[in-house]
Amino acid sequence: MAEEKSNALTSHIEMKKLWELLGILVVTAIVWNLPTSSFGIDGLTIVQQRIIAIFVFATLSWLTECIPAWATSLSIMTIMCVTVSQNAFGIFKHDGIGKLLDSKEIMASFADPIIMLFLAGFILAIAASKSGLDTLLARNLIRPFGQKSENVLLGFLLITGLFSMFISNTATAALMLTFLAPVFAALPANGKGRIALTMSIPVAANLGGMGTPIGTPPNLIALKYLNDPAGLNMNIDFVHWMAFMAPLVIILMLLSWRIILHFFPFTQKTIHLQINGEVHRGWRMWVVIITFAITILLWVIPKDVTGIDTNTVSMIPMGIFAITGVITAKDLQEINWSVIWMVAGGFAIGLGMNGSGLADAAIESIPFGSWSPIAILAISGLICYFLSNFISNTATAALLVPILAVVCRGMGDKLDGLGGTSTILIGIAIAASTAMCLPISTPPNAIAYSTGLVKQNDMLKVGLTCGLISLILGYILLYFIGEIHFIG
Repeated sequence: MAEEKSNALTSHIEMKKLWELLGILVVTAIVWNLPTSSFGIDGLTIVQQRIIAIFVFATLSWLTECIPAWATSLSIMTIMCVTVSQNAFGIFKHDGIGKLLDSKEIMASFADPIIMLFLAGFILAIAASKSGLDTLLARNLIRPFGQKSENVLLGFLLITGLFSMFISNTATAALMLTFLAPVFAALPANGKGRIALTMSIPVAANLGGMGTPIGTPPNLIALKYLNDPAGLNMNIDFVHWMAFMAPLVIILMLLSWRIILHFFPFTQKTIHLQINGEVHRGWRMWVVIITFAITILLWVIPKDVTGIDTNTVSMIPMGIFAITGVITAKDLQEINWSVIWMVAGGFAIGLGMNGSGLADAAIESIPFGSWSPIAILAISGLICYFLSNFISNTATAALLVPILAVVCRGMGDKLDGLGGTSTILIGIAIAASTAMCLPISTPPNAIAYSTGLVKQNDMLKVGLTCGLISLILGYILLYFIGEIHFIG
């Protein structure tokens, strides 16, 4: 009987998704075939209209999740290649349709230098896990916090935040939650201490990712548009990012510590902490340790000194681990390729907007310069925060950042009073990372919720409080560093 109900529910969900997909295709087809004059953009070409239709398809698909997010991105790139590229089907090519894109550039979205940086983060995480370096670090880093319950909680927050700066927040959350099992054994089953410790992991994993460019995909998406030589060309490197974001993360960790303790105080004042886990001794462990140190060092040393940029450095650990056998072909299956596809799809949309001339046409036709900078800042941040609580923060950033890059270009120097374009685009990365109200908001939230120790209401209280405070402080920080032109 239970199996029949389960099958019926699955069938209902699949049918619902099918109807949603059909609805999206109908809306996309309507946008695709409308008269170009109906968009209110002077000189809009057929190719540019198709890009708008593809963007509508991507937005609705990512919002409804009627197909997997990675499938949406792959669809975007496929549709662009066969309909708006120089190698598109003949029926889509004729005189007077506008500038066609280079199909090689569309496909290259999957091999963008930022994607390589992202891959390096995954590879480093796998190497740390295989060698036991992550366990070794956690065991030694948490020891200085002693056995006082409140300090142990702070330790888990700071260590999780640190790991999340360099390792996927999902992998970090899964790793740190495994360390809590022996801690729970020393705590009363009916106390709030278990909830406090469990909630500390997703909060720290979500916020910690803001600390470095590789910490979370929205950072990389924002960085791509900020550093684009054909666009803003701001030359923000690893050190610049960490110089203002890492201190913010530390402040947010301390505030989150007090917020969690406010909602879930410990009844037991001390905890006997013991982190178990296998640490593999041998030469490969030293390869991992030395490679980690070299990679991070090269990331933080300015390019002017080394002559090598952040994206190129990302190739070093991948090459070393492959040659030495630290990473094998089987390990590559553990990489979250679906997230990489999603990021690539967002880059393809940006390429379509710029390569087709749609971005320039929009700037000329829509009076962005008359818009209020404060309104742009507040509305973009709130929209990102709201959407990221319900859909992937990567998908949200992939949708919003290309649009806002166009808007900011159209506003010219009017944004100087808010710290410039960087305030808007990095603000999106911050808003995406602070959205953590629900179990579905982020993978770390889902992992914590799956333990059964945290109720949805508990997550809402902590996630909303920590998230909104982090969002506000993040934007204040961006404003001040923009005013002193630290990243402008």
